[in-house]
Amino acid sequence: MKISEKFGKGKTVLSFEVFPPKKTSSIETVYSTIEQLTDLKPAYISVTYGAGGNLANNSTCEIASAIKNKYNTEAMAHVTCVNCTKSDLETILGRFREANIENILALRGDINPDIPPKTDFKYASELVTFIKEHGDFGISGACYPEVHAEAPDMVTDILNLKKKVDAGAETLVTQLFFDNRAFYDFRDKVRIAGINVPISAGIMPVTNKNQIERMVSMCGASLPQKFTKMIQKYEFNQEALIDAGIAYAADQIVDLISNGVEGIHLYTMNNPYVARKITDLIGKLL
Repeated sequence: MKISEKFGKGKTVLSFEVFPPKKTSSIETVYSTIEQLTDLKPAYISVTYGAGGNLANNSTCEIASAIKNKYNTEAMAHVTCVNCTKSDLETILGRFREANIENILALRGDINPDIPPKTDFKYASELVTFIKEHGDFGISGACYPEVHAEAPDMVTDILNLKKKVDAGAETLVTQLFFDNRAFYDFRDKVRIAGINVPISAGIMPVTNKNQIERMVSMCGASLPQKFTKMIQKYEFNQEALIDAGIAYAADQIVDLISNGVEGIHLYTMNNPYVARKITDLIGKLL
C-alpha cells in the first residue's frame, strides 16, 4: 500500500523510523526493536540508508522487507543521492520490487567526509524523477521547517522543495524540530507556495544530551528556552532526562495534533521503550 493512501482519512498518521545496526553488530539486533514497534500499530516504519553507503553490505532492504513481509507493517526504505549511482539505484529498486517494498524516502543524504559522494544525482528531486521513471513506487521527500543547512534562505529552500514535489514526491517528512512555531510557520509558507501534499512532523524524544547536541549540529534545529532548561536541569540524571524528554515530545505532539498536523514521524533511535511510552500518552488522540 502506498503511504500517501494512508492520509486524508480524518486521523493523524503515526509512523516510526529505525536505522540499521552498525557494521560491528548483527542485523538480528534490530529485529527485537522492530517486533516491539510493530506491536504499537504504526501506519508504517521507515528504515534509514545503512551507514557507509556500501551497496553490497547495505541492510536497508533486508530490514524493510522484514517489516513488510514478516511483521505485516508497511515499510518505507530510504535512498540517498550521495550513496547511489544510477546503476546502483536500478539494482536497489530491483531489490525493493522483489521484496514487495512499495515506498521510498528519497533524500540527498549527509555527506561523509571519509567517503567521496556519488555524483550521478545532485539533488533529491533528481532522485525522485529517476525513481518515478523506473517503477510504481510511492515516493516521499524530506523537508526542513528551519531551512536546510545549505540553503541560502527559506524562499530558496521552499522553491527547491516544490521541485521535489512536482517531480513526484507524494508525502513529506520534516527534519526534527523542538519548537512547534517553526513548523506552523513553515507549513503556512509551503501551502502558499502551492505544496499541498501531506506533511508528517518529525519528532525526536530526548534520551541523551550528547545525541541531541550532535543531531542539532547536523540539522540546525533551534532550541527553545523551555527545552534548554529541561536539558540543563536533568543532563546528569539519565533516567529523569528520558522521562522529561518523553513528556516534552508528547507535549509537542498533542499541540501538533490539536493544530491539524497530518502525520507524526517519531525518530525512535531504535528505542522501543520511548516509542511505547509516547504512544501510550497520545494513542487516544490519533
